[in-house]
Amino acid sequence: MKSCLIVDDSRVIRKVSRHILESLGFAVDEAENGQEGLTRCIAEMPDAVLLDWNMPVMTGIEFITQLRQQPGGDKPKVVFCTTENDIAHIREAISAGADEYVMKPFDHETLQIKMQLVGMA
Repeated sequence: MKSCLIVDDSRVIRKVSRHILESLGFAVDEAENGQEGLTRCIAEMPDAVLLDWNMPVMTGIEFITQLRQQPGGDKPKVVFCTTENDIAHIREAISAGADEYVMKPFDHETLQIKMQLVGMA
């Protein structure tokens, strides 16, 4: 079973994302900020990360930059999940190491398509 870590400060988004990902067959773990997410990745690297942009403690960009520097940190497929939709933000996310990008709010089908695009569904 593939594992996915949801890193988002919104409990509602984590709950919705967990429901969708579990229905797609993922084992799901959650972190409420980038620092907690990074700690979990260092302990056990997931197959995929669903990553929020704007979070307290450590932002999504700070998280992915540090994740990609960890041993094995190049392995997880990272899907940025955010309300930021301008091209500059998308470029920044991709250049920091994101594999895909999904806009909030998203539904089951949209997230499933994004996970298929990164080879995870």
